[in-house]
Amino acid sequence: MSAMFHIGNCVVYALDGTRGIVLEVTVDRCHVLWEDYFVSWEKKELLKVDEELTKKQTIRVSSHVSHPLS
Repeated sequence: MSAMFHIGNCVVYALDGTRGIVLEVTVDRCHVLWEDYFVSWEKKELLKVDEELTKKQTIRVSSHVSHPLS
């Protein structure tokens, strides 16, 4: 059984340990924003969800950015 991937999951690339965040999920691939800001589609079997990083993840809004709901 393969891992369940969800938008917002932190993942680690099996071949080199690079970390990223899942932006989109299809049947066999994930669209990932990598820590160096590169974006790519990767096969799910090459990704591992990092549960601890995913739990620690937060969205921070900079003080100079206006929030549409404020």
